[in-house]
Amino acid sequence: MKLDKIEVCTEYNHLQIREIMDDGKYHRRILMCDSTLADDEHQQIKDQAEELWTDEVKTLYSTWLAEQEAKLKE
Repeated sequence: MKLDKIEVCTEYNHLQIREIMDDGKYHRRILMCDSTLADDEHQQIKDQAEELWTDEVKTLYSTWLAEQEAKLKE
């Protein structure tokens, strides 16, 4: 697959990825700041993640997730 586009979404810097497959169709995926990137991930994605996924962002996202889980249990 060929990397086509990276968009940064939400205050937690989720990376919305669009790739072009060999047949010309698009493949989309979203990576969150708590994701572990594969060794063979596109270097541009790794660079964006390293720059944007700061400890502060990761902490904010983790707190938000915990709050959402607590709301579901109510």
